[in-house]
Amino acid sequence: DMQRLMQQAQQMQRKLAKIEAELDAKEYEGSNNGVVVRITGKNEVIAVEIPEELMNPDDREELQDMILLAANSALSAASQEREEKMGAITQGVRMPGM
Repeated sequence: DMQRLMQQAQQMQRKLAKIEAELDAKEYEGSNNGVVVRITGKNEVIAVEIPEELMNPDDREELQDMILLAANSALSAASQEREEKMGAITQGVRMPGM
């Protein structure tokens, strides 16, 4: 019946909101050759760690590449977990805004 369907939809929305809040609060880390980038579940970079030995001005371009790769690794981890957890609730149904 329609009322039961609406209740199920509301229950799914509550579960999705809870999971989204948990994922937003989580931190993810990516690294490449010693460079570490940490992000939040909201895809905000919160830390970049660079080992002292990589601070050579001659290696600037290589260091920039490592930061880029580490950041993309952290972003990918966050995105993958979000897809897995949200997909488990929606069972593959695409929800607008999710």
